[in-house]
Amino acid sequence: MQELVAGVLRAMGYKTRISPSGSDRGKDIVASPDGLGFEDPRIVVEVKHRAAAMGSQEIRSFLGGRHDNDRGLYVSTGGFTKDARYEAERARIQVTLMDLDDLVRSIIEHYERMDIDTQRLVPLRKLYWPA
Repeated sequence: MQELVAGVLRAMGYKTRISPSGSDRGKDIVASPDGLGFEDPRIVVEVKHRAAAMGSQEIRSFLGGRHDNDRGLYVSTGGFTKDARYEAERARIQVTLMDLDDLVRSIIEHYERMDIDTQRLVPLRKLYWPA
């Protein structure tokens, strides 16, 4: 899942670093224009592939380790509770919550600019349909 999200970010023009397996301290991916995290915006990404919705506690934990200039992206295939969305809205740093529908829209929007390895994760074929 991290590879897919990182591929979408690369298609959007960012360079990405994926954290190695194991404890990542709420940082699965770091995306930035330079790939090192020195240039703004530095986007810190947490990816959760679960059926259950993420709650406010998970959002608070994610935000707790961020720097003031960081941007946050929390991807959860299970979605987010109402309290989690409220927590993200009132956060001291800018954070975007991306559920499965948002992820699918991003994949479709940026698919043609994705590298071949990312496209192989979700192989799609363009289909023309009469209007």
